[in-house]
Amino acid sequence: MKHTLTRRGFLAQTTASGLGLGFAGACAQGRAGKWFGAPSAPPRTWRAGVAKEKITPTRPVWMTGYGARNKPSEGVLCDLYVRVLALEDETGARAVLVASDILGFPPPVNRSLSDKIEKKYRVPRARLLLASSHTHGGPALHDPLGPLYGPRVTAEQWSEIQKYTQELEDKVVATVGRALTDLQPAKLAFGRGQAKFGINRREKTKEGTFRIGVNPNGPVDPDVPVLRIESASGGLRAVVFGYACHTTTLGGNIYQFHGDYAGFAQEALEKEHPGATALFVMGCGGDINPHPRGTLEQAQEYGRQLAAAVNQAMSKPMRALRGPLKPAYARVDIPFAPHPPREAWEKQLQDADIYKQWQAKEMLKQLERDGRLPASYPYPIQMWQFGDNHLTMIVLAGEVVVDYALRLKRELGAGRTWVAGYCNEVFAYIPSRRIVEEGGYEGGGAMVYYVQPGPFAPQVEEVIIGKVHAMVKQLQSDRSDKSDNL
Repeated sequence: MKHTLTRRGFLAQTTASGLGLGFAGACAQGRAGKWFGAPSAPPRTWRAGVAKEKITPTRPVWMTGYGARNKPSEGVLCDLYVRVLALEDETGARAVLVASDILGFPPPVNRSLSDKIEKKYRVPRARLLLASSHTHGGPALHDPLGPLYGPRVTAEQWSEIQKYTQELEDKVVATVGRALTDLQPAKLAFGRGQAKFGINRREKTKEGTFRIGVNPNGPVDPDVPVLRIESASGGLRAVVFGYACHTTTLGGNIYQFHGDYAGFAQEALEKEHPGATALFVMGCGGDINPHPRGTLEQAQEYGRQLAAAVNQAMSKPMRALRGPLKPAYARVDIPFAPHPPREAWEKQLQDADIYKQWQAKEMLKQLERDGRLPASYPYPIQMWQFGDNHLTMIVLAGEVVVDYALRLKRELGAGRTWVAGYCNEVFAYIPSRRIVEEGGYEGGGAMVYYVQPGPFAPQVEEVIIGKVHAMVKQLQSDRSDKSDNL
């Protein structure tokens, strides 16, 4: 007996026999047109926008990074830039990454920029990431404490620093706006490369102390994380990349503005990929220096090596990143070691070192104003998590030593963790317990130049790591933005 199977019967049988409600449902959508129906609109994914602006000062301004400098800038070796990447996920929520060729954003500039950008563009603090390349060839930015320049500059030179800082803020805010108006459909992917010109700089002396030198047996992080942003048609629109190494190939004898190896790496990538924007995000390179160093040719070569590592990562299969982008931003109090008494600061005023004099003067001013010195610093930690933990960017402030990146990647999974330093605000070195106990420049000596009341306590590492773990756990259980008030 010939049996004719109707369309309704076919659907009933496929559903009952376990061929799948999904298949039957897809067939049922074909009432108007093809059997399997007209395809539904593709799900909305990423949109990305980019913008770039030159920030090289147009007049002599005091440079920062090296305390030995004793005069303002004398020209330009290569231009400095701010580069901005704006992202919008499928929920319509936006996030902005600012990559800048500066030493770091002082705390007051971090607050000012975040307030202006949130007010003008409605980008919440958790969704604004301010990255600095930490070039030692950039201009000083205004900070009331005057780190690295306070005891050397004249009143007129201080005023020029203030003027440039305002100009920089205006350019950053405007460039963020241009990136947000440039939002276009995009695809995101993540990969990794390696670079090996960084070397641990904490050299142990015969006396058992530590100085800035060369330590070939010390820890380093060769990781080069790479975020590729493509247009809907597959063309490269932007690439964000990182590396954990001080941008100190060129020394304090250079009085021309430059971006060091990071600037040359960004330039090389943009030249090789016309129309694309390359954004450098410094890693945890507080105790890592380029090696060898000292010449322009070396800085250019390290830039080429880093660009090659990025290109190699992009030439291999990369992990596609889905949304949404889940951000977090919080502050945690990291403790200082017990402070010296007032008498010690008064005695330090007579020190031959002008930076120790300046630190003592500022600490005595705080004691006179507040009656005490702060017991801790409100340390900012930020995170951007892409999708269901496909990638988590852990964004740390200050000059973070390499121990933090190595530990966090080990504890959270190296394959899906990107640890950045020098972000949002740069106010001090962030040592690990090991480095606090060893002492040396990163362990506490640099606090003189940052005009802080003294070294951090040994528990600083556990406080920061504990907060990072708590924030990661919260992100995985809560899809809403978490942003403490500044």
